[in-house]
Amino acid sequence: MPAPWANPFFLQRHPWPGIRGRIAARRNDSVASLRKAAKVPIPAAKWPVLTMNPPHVAIVGATGAVGEEMRLCLEQRNFPVGKLTLLASARSVGKRCPFRGEEIAVQELTHDSFAGVDIALFSAGGSISLEFGPTAAAAGAVVIDNSSAFRMDPDVPLVVPEINPQAAKNPPRGIIANPNCTTIISLMALAPLHDAFGLEAVIASSYQAVSGSGAQGIRELEEQVKAITAGLPFTPKVYPRQIAFNVIPQVDVFTDNGYTKEEMKMRNEGRKILGLPTLKVSCTCVRVPVYRSHSVSITAQFARPVDADAARAAYAGRPGIQVVDDPAARVFPVPLDTTGKDACLVGRIRRNLVLDNALDLWVVGDQIRKGAALNAVQIAELL
Repeated sequence: MPAPWANPFFLQRHPWPGIRGRIAARRNDSVASLRKAAKVPIPAAKWPVLTMNPPHVAIVGATGAVGEEMRLCLEQRNFPVGKLTLLASARSVGKRCPFRGEEIAVQELTHDSFAGVDIALFSAGGSISLEFGPTAAAAGAVVIDNSSAFRMDPDVPLVVPEINPQAAKNPPRGIIANPNCTTIISLMALAPLHDAFGLEAVIASSYQAVSGSGAQGIRELEEQVKAITAGLPFTPKVYPRQIAFNVIPQVDVFTDNGYTKEEMKMRNEGRKILGLPTLKVSCTCVRVPVYRSHSVSITAQFARPVDADAARAAYAGRPGIQVVDDPAARVFPVPLDTTGKDACLVGRIRRNLVLDNALDLWVVGDQIRKGAALNAVQIAELL
């Protein structure tokens, strides 16, 4: 079987601009000789694009909570990594991280870091993505960005692989955006119901773990619990109010309409991913003293009649979402059930007593894993 790059159709079909550029020279010479010798037209490639050499993957923000989880997901899912480059700020240079039995040293992120990189997974904040994402794409990498920097750019697909995988193909700017963690977890529960009954409106309240603020959020909760139990004073640093033994109805900054940016992300990103530009969404996001995994209480209204049994049936066979719903036996999902796991869990499914054609439900998911790192790696798998 000839090398994949020898196929005349392979270059135009390949979704990775960087790979297209590097194989172009080899392909031009080989296609000419193949066409000369061939007695029939050369068919389009039948093999997956990853039958060529495994890609060179870079993780930007490799020492953060999501970056570390990305590395873990790549290993656990046996992603075909030819080479792994770990990038972070200067203070992390030299730190060694395990990957498939080896120790990989962290390198400093610079604009020269992306030579030869095929896939760049970004999770270092919006400002870093805005500065270095276009550089990586220009160097030939497909950028999968976990920040909010590009999510609403019309030329950047916003992808949840279980919902709109087709959007990841041939990104115009070479950048694919990973949605907000609460949006992903909510849509994992809503998308199957939308497909079956036609989603029209959502009212949601989120209960978001402190790890959504990174390691500093975890540290603040730990320190406050220790201080309170020891009777010592403390001053909140990460959150505007005490988080230990408390809940805070603010995630991100407030906007002019009284909603926070996090709450508006639920509406704007949900509309883009589902292809519903007029979807009605109202959301309240709350920070809770839980270390990991977000929970969301959702009221969803549909165009067609729906009941709890029909909703449970709609989830059958859908990847990434599992029904855990037997309240009489005290069976319902809680954050600890999803921590460190791939699937989101949905339960407490019941008919809403106020709105027509509406359901109430409760969905839980690991916001570091499915809400961030896993979703990014799943996007890379689509390529």
